[in-house]
Parts: sequence; C-alpha cells; structure tokens
Amino acid sequence: MVNLKINGLPVEVAEGTTILEAARKVNVNIPTLCNNPDLPSWASCGICIVRTAGPKSPRMARACTTPCENNMDVITHDPEIIATRRTVLELILSNHPADCLQCPRNGTCELQKLAADFGIRELPFKHIANGLPIDDSNPAIVINPEKCIRCGRCVKVCQEVQNVWAIEFLGRGIKGRIASAADAPLGESPCIKCGQCAAHCPVGAIYERDETAKVWAALQDPAVHGVVQIAPAVRVALAEEFGLPPGTLLTKKIYAALRRLGFKTVFDTNFSADLTIMEEGTELVKRLTQGGDIPLITSCCPAWVDYMEKYYADMIPNFSTAKSPQQMMGAMVKSYWAQKAGVDPDKIYSVSVMPCTAKKWEARRNDDMKSAGHGWDVDISITTRELARMIKQAGIDILKLQDEDADNPLGPYTGAGTIFGVTGGVMEAAVRSAYFLVTKKELPDINFVPVRGLEGVKEAEVDLGGKKIRIAVAHQMGNIEAVLDRIRAAREAGKETPYHFVEVMACRGGCVAGGGQPYGCTDEVRKERSAGIYTDDQKSQYRCSHQNPFIKQVYSEFLGEPNGHKAHELLHTKYRPLPLYVK
Repeated sequence: MVNLKINGLPVEVAEGTTILEAARKVNVNIPTLCNNPDLPSWASCGICIVRTAGPKSPRMARACTTPCENNMDVITHDPEIIATRRTVLELILSNHPADCLQCPRNGTCELQKLAADFGIRELPFKHIANGLPIDDSNPAIVINPEKCIRCGRCVKVCQEVQNVWAIEFLGRGIKGRIASAADAPLGESPCIKCGQCAAHCPVGAIYERDETAKVWAALQDPAVHGVVQIAPAVRVALAEEFGLPPGTLLTKKIYAALRRLGFKTVFDTNFSADLTIMEEGTELVKRLTQGGDIPLITSCCPAWVDYMEKYYADMIPNFSTAKSPQQMMGAMVKSYWAQKAGVDPDKIYSVSVMPCTAKKWEARRNDDMKSAGHGWDVDISITTRELARMIKQAGIDILKLQDEDADNPLGPYTGAGTIFGVTGGVMEAAVRSAYFLVTKKELPDINFVPVRGLEGVKEAEVDLGGKKIRIAVAHQMGNIEAVLDRIRAAREAGKETPYHFVEVMACRGGCVAGGGQPYGCTDEVRKERSAGIYTDDQKSQYRCSHQNPFIKQVYSEFLGEPNGHKAHELLHTKYRPLPLYVK
C-alpha cells in the first residue's frame, strides 16, 4: 500500500494506483478527455495535469499515468493548474468546428461539457480548419475527421480491445487525424461495424449512421403498416437517456412509447431469441448425436459474423446457420404474422431497435435477409440512442406512460430470450433447452452461473444426458482469437476439439454494452445493465425457450419443426469467406 495526500486529504491506495484513481477515492474529480476506464491510459490530452511534491522535486504530472508514491503530496487544483487546463482546452477548440447545434453529440459531448465547466467564451488563438471530408462509406458508422481531437480512444478500442485495426492515426501535429486503415474509405476497411469506436469517442468524430428520418417518413405514410421489435438489451439501457440509473427495466413503457410514435404493431426480439434457441439448440443436438462439425459456434452477433468471414473463414462449417433474433423476427413478421393478421406484407415497414450498430449492416448482409419474399425482412435498424432521440422529438414523457404489453403472438417471451442481452446469455439459454431436447426433462437448476460475468473467456462443462459437453464463452473481440486458435490448433493436430459449443459476442459484456447503447458505459454500468437483464429473467413466467406457448404455436401452425424445411427457408442463412482478410 502507498500513503499520500491529495489536496491535503490523506489517502491509502494499492501500489501502482494512478493519481487519477486515487483522487476519485477521496471524491476529487480531475478532468480528462483521453482517459476512459475501458482503455489503457496514455496521457494524450494533458488536461489531467496536477502538481506533485514528495521524495522528488515538485513537478507537474499527468494524473492518468502517474503512479502514486509514498509521502507524495498532490495538488489537483490551483490557479496555475486551472490556467494550464484552460489553455489546453482553448488549443483543442481552435482546431475544432464550432457547429455544436448540428453535431450528433450536442448535449452529450465531453469537450462541450469541459468548455462549459471552464467558462470558455472566447478563443485567444486563430481558428484553423483542415476542411476534411466526412467518410460515410460504412453502412453503420460515420467518421467526421474534422471533429477529431486526437484523444486516441477510438484507435485504442479498435486496436487494443477489439483487435480489429480498422482505425489509425495519420498525420502529425495540427494535421493529425483519425482515419480508417491505410486511409481507405471505412467501408472498405477491416471494420466489423461493432461501433465501439463511436461508443468511446468523446466528441462527434465517430457516430452511428442516423436513420430516424426514414422511420419517421414510413410512420407518416398512411399506406404503411409499421411493425417494430426491441432487442433484449434496449430495455435495461434506454432509461439512462431519461435520467434513470443503468439497469432500470423500462420494457412495457417502451412498448407504449413505440405505439405513441405511430407503430401499429409492437413485437419483442426476445420472442425471436426464443425461436433462435429452438433452431440453434436443435442444431447443436443434431451435430452431437448425428454428426457434424464441432464445435458449434453461435451466430447471433453480426459484428462477430463479419469478423469470422474476414479472419476465420476456415471455420464457416462450425458456424450455426441460425439467423440472429433480429432477422428471424423480420422473416416471421412478413410471412407468418402477415398471413395470420391479414396484413399485406408488401405494406409492412419492419423496424428493429437494437443496442448494436452492426445490425444496420446485418439487415442487408445477403439475400437470405429477404427470405419472406417481400423485400428486406427488416427494413431498417435503429440504435437505442436513435430511439431515445425519436421519443424526445415526439415530446413523449416516457416515464409517465402507463405500462402496455407487446402484441401477440410474436411478443411474449421467456427468461431465456431476455438473457440474450448479456455475455453468456445465449449459452445459458441454449443449455436450458438443449438439456430438455436431449433428456426430455427440465434442467434441475436453470441458473448456469459459470457463464456469467465479465471474465473475457469463460469455460465450463455441462452434462447433457450423460454426455459431457465442453463449452466456452468469449466476449470482446480481442479475447476471441485465443479460443479460435485453440480450436484450430487441435483440428490441425488431429486432436479432439477442446469445446463442443462456443458463444461469441463482439462487445465487452455482450449486447448490454453494444455500440448503439447510451454513452458512458463502464464495467460498473455493464454490471448494472446485466443485473436488470437477470431480473427480467427471474420474474418471467417461463424461463426456458421451449416452454413459451407462443413458440409452440408458431411451430404447430406454421414452421412444422425446428430445423425443418420451412424453418431452414426462413430462419437460416449461409456464410461466405472474404479472401482479402482471411489469415
């Protein structure tokens, strides 16, 4: 342990703790721009400058990377420090557009907040604009390099957390900027559309492609029948946009708000998550009992699908052919439901609300996403942030709305469907139903705790009717390579596979921390959102996908059986290698 003083307040911290972390322990806020708890600190912005005195001579230091020392005396705020921070902010603003009212981060911009905190009204430096063009070549993510403040957060998360390397720094000094790899358009880069760059950018330099105008246009067309679905993770995050704590369950008020926006039918992606489990669970059991490529690897995360097709195309045979819940719902809406409700499927405008930016790309991934035969099964996908903006634009006080239910039959869901929103959730839901499919008995304890939590790779073993099944759960793209390389090495050596079933999610914590969720996600926020998901699971009448009476109805009335001919036509897909990026 190390003992020091911060602004005269004694504090004891573990060796290696930074001054920034120690200050927070005594409720002293040191301003930062480049620092983010998800990322390694690298002292880029210089705003966290503090004065230190101790065994060495008094000096200025950057709090985010300077470790605490015994007997150190830290001053975090004095006239000189404040003047230095102010100058740093003024220099950043001198090379930053002043179009805050038109910026997608207006009101949530970290630079804007600091400028207000420091009372900056005029700039002593000449404003220099580089005139850099916006890159909107990517179907999910937009880069505006003119707004880049060179904090490095997007580069750090893309390279060191996600291991994708689609974004890098180009140029030096005032000409420095972010750009996609080799300065190619972002749409031609290795980008997997996960949106973690946008989620970590403190300003408006990277953001999701806003498609709310298309949704408004459809809702205002009297000839259109608007149908919407909401993903599991949306219900535990949207409340943050309206001042409530992370993890607050807002499900039934979201249904009500969607109807106020003009949607005629409201469904829940949790239902199609149950459907996914029936298809994927059956696929797993067939591969284990009748033969097939093992391990089976989950396919409901589109950023992971994109990554696999680019970097691990040799594992395509291991990928589950089951579509994601978003796409299954889209197909069922324009086929089964349209027929049952007597609605012309060509008049349906199908919208999904997702925590994920990659879902925008997934909706157009290939022609399998037109399986119902009436255009794209999902016409548009918007993020949690986009839905929040629409609710605010419509003047809806969502927190005062009366609770409403989703529509039948594609609305009611089980606890297994809702836990799709967290890392380990797909695996846990699959185990609950796979056990039943094999043994015809319910799992005695359906809380499969070994796959929960934020450990990067989780391994466990489950007994399916006397057969030991080895499973792995990986989340955050940078953690996934080790699992896949272990599978590949065993295969090349002619050895038994280390796993039978693998779940992969691109974002740390799973969909609760997707690239389209409210800004400011940390591990603490991830835990709180996850707790909300598990609360939803616990209070569900049914907690296993195969128990959902409406799932049973869909199969008996329309699909026939899981993995049957009709199910394959509507609910399954194919993959193709992208040779440019295959390792």
